Amino acid sequence: MKKKQIHQQLYFQVIIAIIAGILLGKFYPELGEKMKPLGDGFIKLVKMIIAPVIFITLTLGIAHMTDLKKVGRIAIKAMIYFLTFSTLALIIGLVVGNILQPGHGLNIDPATLSGDVSQYQQKAHETTLTGFIMNIIPETLFSPLVGENILQVLLVAILMGVALVLTKEKSQKVTEFLQDLSTPVFKIVHMLMKLAPIGAFGAMAFTIGKYGLHSV
Repeated sequence: MKKKQIHQQLYFQVIIAIIAGILLGKFYPELGEKMKPLGDGFIKLVKMIIAPVIFITLTLGIAHMTDLKKVGRIAIKAMIYFLTFSTLALIIGLVVGNILQPGHGLNIDPATLSGDVSQYQQKAHETTLTGFIMNIIPETLFSPLVGENILQVLLVAILMGVALVLTKEKSQKVTEFLQDLSTPVFKIVHMLMKLAPIGAFGAMAFTIGKYGLHSV
């Protein structure tokens, strides 16, 4: 394959888009604020594809295994992996937030950035271990694919993968369908990543335009 030129590399395009967003927000703040939908739209597009990617990848990974003992170990490792790194991410966020205090002194209304956060604070106080575990169980088999709870996606993917292994002779067509489906799904991921510079541009233009260069 022919090596891409530097201007064709996605990371380079994102860097240029960020710089362009900063300049637009600095010199044309009102126009910069209007770029907010570009950043928000890109985030929504990425969130849209996360659940299908996880479901297809994990389900096929398990379905192609023949040793159920290995399947069990993979399922446990997948849950532990997700919980461990989710917890680690939360710890890092808490440490950075309390030590560096990003945004301190900017007097920014959180509602203008991510909506009303009080609902999440309320849920956090009400969460118990039992409630957390029960929340992993989805309402229906396919509801996790249209929701935002990744743990539910993991659970359904593991169950589906195990079921495909146990019914391998009769469910081969289902496995083949998921295999075929993975091609266009990952193509969508590739297409969405091409929009990363636009999302980065919109997010930076809005942030600088609304809150000033010092918000960086």
